[in-house]
Amino acid sequence: MRFPAALTDLTRRVETMTLVVILLIAGALWAFVALASEMLEGDLHAFDETLLLALRTAGDPTNPIGGPQVEVAMRDITALGGVTVLTLISLSVLTFLVLRRQRASAAFLAIAILGGQGLSHLTKSGFSRPRPDLVPHSVDVVTASFPSGHSMMAAVTYLTLAVMLARTESQLRMRAFYISVAAILAMLVGVSRVYLGVHWPSDVLAGWTLGAAWALGVWLLARRMAREGQIEPSSKSDP
Repeated sequence: MRFPAALTDLTRRVETMTLVVILLIAGALWAFVALASEMLEGDLHAFDETLLLALRTAGDPTNPIGGPQVEVAMRDITALGGVTVLTLISLSVLTFLVLRRQRASAAFLAIAILGGQGLSHLTKSGFSRPRPDLVPHSVDVVTASFPSGHSMMAAVTYLTLAVMLARTESQLRMRAFYISVAAILAMLVGVSRVYLGVHWPSDVLAGWTLGAAWALGVWLLARRMAREGQIEPSSKSDP
């Protein structure tokens, strides 16, 4: 079989959805690498400063826009990306899966989230970018700035939980609801980190891209394992 014919045959065997997700993962990883490279070269400074100061009162970088009420709300939102809240929510979903007698899926989910946490710590330790010093920090921070751990773990945890919960639903609208809520929560957490002055915008973008890539990879692996009988199949055959 000639090469073009072999390539065509391979493409037909690989589902369209799988190809799309693989391209999305590749794009997210490329974006993370590009952000990291630009950050190391110092080319993101103007971009980061502009967005960070846009969330502050003109002429007074110590005062976030929106007043005290918005600042309190942002502190509440940023807690949604913290270890305590993510652990509680993860344990709730794991319990849900066990009660549905999907123990293999629960174990897979636990490993996926722990793996994402490990990846977050590994990437953060590989960079030593200082936290923003243009504005006061509204919450305490102790680690380096790049990438945003809250943003990444919010994306990893909420999106991974969403795709696993979506597998228990047969209705497309419910699946879409889970994914949409997860994406919105991850975005809100990232925005709150910039608003509170503890991360540069590019830190958050890097956290989102790497977290999304991880969650998409988990979804692909779950589909394959379900088809091979290693975890429970979804309520509806995976597309």
